[in-house]
Amino acid sequence: MKTVNVRVSDEVAERLDKLAQETHRTKSYYLRKIIEDHLEDLEDAYLAQQRLEDIRAGKTKTIPLSEVEKSLELEH
Repeated sequence: MKTVNVRVSDEVAERLDKLAQETHRTKSYYLRKIIEDHLEDLEDAYLAQQRLEDIRAGKTKTIPLSEVEKSLELEH
């Protein structure tokens, strides 16, 4: 396991300290939990933003839903 250093605002640090004290867990536990639980969401958001930029720049072709439905024989 690797160590990562992170700077947070005083307010966030105080909230984290309070949570750790009240629950008898370490600050590291909560930081690890936050990262593990939300990293995938951040990755998805970043990927979506990149795809949108590629579409707007003409680097990625879009396919209309009607074409997808037709190719999968899902037409109504």
